[in-house]
Amino acid sequence: MTKVHAMAQTREQKKGNVRMALVLVSIVAVFFIGFIAKMALLGH
Repeated sequence: MTKVHAMAQTREQKKGNVRMALVLVSIVAVFFIGFIAKMALLGH
């Protein structure tokens, strides 16, 4: 495996990791916002 190929693969892995992180953060954000909204609605 050449050095250039290794760097390209790492870049692709980083892109995949960033995409996965964004998906997970989005899911957590949706649950968190839903939880806050539920607390606000039930609190009043």
